[in-house]
Amino acid sequence: MEDDQPLPIRIVVTDDLARSRVTVFFRLFLAIPHLLVLALWGIAALAVTLIVWIALIFRGKAPRTLQEFVAAYVRYATQVSAYLYLAAAPYPSFGGAPGYPIDLEIELASRQSRGSVAARLVLALPALLLITILGSGMSGGSSANITSTTSGGDWWLNAWTVGGVSTTAAVLAWFAILARGRMPIGLRDLLSYCIGYTAHATGYVLLLTDRYPTTDPTRVVPLIELPTHPVRLELTDEIRRSRLTVFFRFPLAVPHLIWLLLWTMVVIAVMPFVWLIVVVIARLPVPLHRFFTAWIRYSTHVIAFLYVIGGPFPGFTGRAGSYPVDIAFDPPRSQRRVVTAFRAILGIPAFLLAGAFGSVALLVGFLGWWAALVTASMPEGLRNLGAVSLRYSAQASAYVFLVTESYPYAAPAVRDRPRDVQLGLPLEAPGPDLTAMEAL
Repeated sequence: MEDDQPLPIRIVVTDDLARSRVTVFFRLFLAIPHLLVLALWGIAALAVTLIVWIALIFRGKAPRTLQEFVAAYVRYATQVSAYLYLAAAPYPSFGGAPGYPIDLEIELASRQSRGSVAARLVLALPALLLITILGSGMSGGSSANITSTTSGGDWWLNAWTVGGVSTTAAVLAWFAILARGRMPIGLRDLLSYCIGYTAHATGYVLLLTDRYPTTDPTRVVPLIELPTHPVRLELTDEIRRSRLTVFFRFPLAVPHLIWLLLWTMVVIAVMPFVWLIVVVIARLPVPLHRFFTAWIRYSTHVIAFLYVIGGPFPGFTGRAGSYPVDIAFDPPRSQRRVVTAFRAILGIPAFLLAGAFGSVALLVGFLGWWAALVTASMPEGLRNLGAVSLRYSAQASAYVFLVTESYPYAAPAVRDRPRDVQLGLPLEAPGPDLTAMEAL
């Protein structure tokens, strides 16, 4: 269950986005000593956790010294992950000293419920699945035969298998940094979310806290913001769900999936002609803009319904404002002919990341289906994470299918939120005309 209390394991981001091309190029090689130390420390942390588990079961209280040892391991693992995935620049110390640009604040829970402790591994299974998707252990688009429609037609992503959101984001960031000497802020914020959630989930499994980790991006990384973008998420959904419609969610969605497939085939068939028109007149004509935006909006409605991210049964037209998980579009703007000519190539990074987000949405749907059957509501954190995935996929489709020239933005924010300058977070954010390197 979600609540508004401060998280017991919180990520603190003070990174300034500056990166050295040399250290980034050799980042994996430079991280090897840390990975070896982390592996040995991890074995010791597991052994200590077993002792803590026994103490909590029999005494109801954990030895604080042992918890501090495990907490130091989690902090060190977080710093190493931030370094390895390019979310931070400095070489971390081997002890996980405080003050790293991606760091943790940890409040230990010495007393915990014996029942929760006894069943901790079972209770943690959903969080462990999410860690796998967000981290580096599962395919990033193997389920794209269904989830491809999340981004409005990236059907070819079922061939894309990558480690997870963090791995995909780190690979894209590696190329971006080598080109610009700077970490794209959207990718840094996305990696901060993945690392922050992983740290909280790991702390829960290792008995540092009995607070279940939340998936809500607005809780894990509350200070990130979205720049002005012509493709925006509009979320007005209520988390209540009907158990009956949830149980039969897939059969109910079949007519929509068939209609969406037919609509997508038409879109793909006309794309070469649309591309030529935009190259010539440097703008998507208004009728075509309405056609493509309705298709992207409709695909978002259908996947939101299928994955329990949205509650009501959607319409078949993709009408603006007709669904509580909606996508808003600005009117068509002029587009640069050179960018349009190479749009399919420029969109490859966006579709790779959309594939990773597609796996997140699929898992959100699976977990949300069970949760809604039990509680008659969709956990707000899961709903928000799923909505973020749909927002990025819609922006990726809008870019590749020539609706807008603005690149999709990777930060997992649900709504615009101001940055807190007191934490040293960078104030700059890309404007409406986002290039690929800036927007990622």
